[in-house]
Amino acid sequence: MAKAPSKNIVDPARMTGAEKCAVILLALGEEHAAVWKALDEEEIKEISQAMAGLGNVTASVVEQLLMEFVAGMANSGAIMGTFDQTQKLLASIMPGDKVDSLMEEIRGPAGRTMWDKLGNVSEAVLANYLKNEYPQTVAVVLSKIKPDHASRVLSSLPEDFALECVMRMLRMEPVQRDILDKIEHTLRNEFMSNLARTTKRDSHEMMADIFNAFDRQTEARFITALEERNREAAERIRALMFVFEDLSKLDPGGVQTLLRTVEKDRLALSLKGASDALREMFFSNMSERASKIMREDMESMGPVRLKDVDQAQMAIVQIAKDLANKGDIMLAGSGSGDDELIY
Repeated sequence: MAKAPSKNIVDPARMTGAEKCAVILLALGEEHAAVWKALDEEEIKEISQAMAGLGNVTASVVEQLLMEFVAGMANSGAIMGTFDQTQKLLASIMPGDKVDSLMEEIRGPAGRTMWDKLGNVSEAVLANYLKNEYPQTVAVVLSKIKPDHASRVLSSLPEDFALECVMRMLRMEPVQRDILDKIEHTLRNEFMSNLARTTKRDSHEMMADIFNAFDRQTEARFITALEERNREAAERIRALMFVFEDLSKLDPGGVQTLLRTVEKDRLALSLKGASDALREMFFSNMSERASKIMREDMESMGPVRLKDVDQAQMAIVQIAKDLANKGDIMLAGSGSGDDELIY
């Protein structure tokens, strides 16, 4: 079981805005839980995180905060919590660099604890930070995150360093609470505070997603124009794009999963504009009866607008990406042999 917070709050002036709000909501109790409905998801998450770490709040502090709250309501009539308001409030009670660090952490990866947050950080980004730490520190971090994530982080570390971390993990004894607290503090102050700057998305990846959402004619026009100005950028974007024809790289299990998810009418429309090879791939993964019905449906459609076909194909590509993000299927990339399947 998680250990209850041990701190004892006795001075309201040293509390953050989220902590003050958490105290007031706790004081109001479950009978006034409807107040939470007025908050958006980010506000609920922020206040909940503060509430979980409050510890003991003395009766005098609760009274002072309630008086402060009532006085504020009397003066303004209403209050609203936002990132900007929170940042402004924090700036009045702590140094600017600490405010920036805290706000970046709040905006950072989701998670109740530091280890939950690390689980939502890219293995490449986490490995890039950990490679400069002591092996024993890395061993502790890897032992606290999920095994599948830890395996990917290890694979991204320099081989000799990764092996040393493995040896440290094999010999590791239970970590003392004060050491664990120190590591968490370091991660929070040195890693999470800089995470927003180290995980900026590659601009070519962003443009590839935008180009994926274009209809066929618009995509061709932009790619052609970009090739004239910057051929290298155009080629990189094209390599990062995942288009309908790339579904031909799905393994049989992935095709079956996609077929169970996609609406049959949408699939029939999308295949009207597909290559013969891609059509046959889908038909071969259907029963003979289902394949026959699909062919008949496509024939009965007659001529269809290219725009409608593009929209159907883009919708199916998005479904495939969503399934891949959930781990239900694997999408093979177009630019690397690392994703090739071996049977």
